[in-house]
Amino acid sequence: MHKAVRSRLYEQIVKQIEESVLKGTLKTGDQLPAERELAQQFGVSRTAVREAIKALSEKGLVEAYSGRGTFITNGTSHAIRQSLDLMMRMGQLEGTSHLAEVRDILEPEIAALAADRAGEQHLVSMREAVALMDRSLEDPVAFIEADLDFHLALAEAAANPLILSLLDSIVALLREQRIRVFNVVGGPQRGQFHHKRILEAIEKRDPGKAREEMRAHLVQVREDSRASSESSQPARSKPAS
Repeated sequence: MHKAVRSRLYEQIVKQIEESVLKGTLKTGDQLPAERELAQQFGVSRTAVREAIKALSEKGLVEAYSGRGTFITNGTSHAIRQSLDLMMRMGQLEGTSHLAEVRDILEPEIAALAADRAGEQHLVSMREAVALMDRSLEDPVAFIEADLDFHLALAEAAANPLILSLLDSIVALLREQRIRVFNVVGGPQRGQFHHKRILEAIEKRDPGKAREEMRAHLVQVREDSRASSESSQPARSKPAS
């Protein structure tokens, strides 16, 4: 498998896997490699791999089974499912505020659960994501994918498959929000300050502190999102004197 082009990362993965199915390289019943291995093969983030698997599942080409892995299917039993991100897009004008509310409800508790339940591999994934963000403060694509992977590792550490499903369903909206925040002066640096404090609380196994630090991070994201919206609005013309 070839490395994916950095733009439209998950679509490139979907296309390559579709081509492998059409050529017969991948057959019904074949198991795909684990997420981390696929991410390395394609040279992308685990978040992009998860998006690709979600898209392939919606096309009826793969089926993911908790604890077993992801398998190629023939698609005959596939039922078309509408994802939460599409439903939220139908109310685009309110999508930003809706997303902020969902994050406020979910993510502080995800962080608290992660502090209580995270295994060593979860911590390794979080540390790797934070280190990559530190190295990518001038690279929006790499920074944003690492940011998404950090929050993915938190959700995995919470050890609740429903939480992962909810996060997967809104990842496209989360990416758009992060793009806006990245473009605000100092936005990536402020985000990193909070990411490191969240990670420190989880490493100390302190659920209360992890919850508090995530809430502070979401306040920062909301403020930077607002600043981005204000800067993108056209300047009002002065009335004629």
